[in-house]
Amino acid sequence: MVDDKKLYDEKNPSGPVVTRGYKVWVDRSLCIGAATCIAVSEKSFNLDSEAKAVILKTIDEEEIENIIEAAKACPVSAIIIENEKGNRIFPK
Repeated sequence: MVDDKKLYDEKNPSGPVVTRGYKVWVDRSLCIGAATCIAVSEKSFNLDSEAKAVILKTIDEEEIENIIEAAKACPVSAIIIENEKGNRIFPK
């Protein structure tokens, strides 16, 4: 289980959060806890006690390209990313 102090937002552990001008969040109803997002971007994601992906404070240290790759690695496309204009980057 991830320490709450490491979460980007303790009240909304799966986001949305804004990093590098992009809005990122995890659809908890879709997340199956596969953890592929962690394998690709361990600074951005971890799993909580319900085996759902949560967003870490250290996401701001990650390159946006890597966060997008983590979203693409999710087998159920549970990670949603929008640009600063509100346009969906992934999934399209």
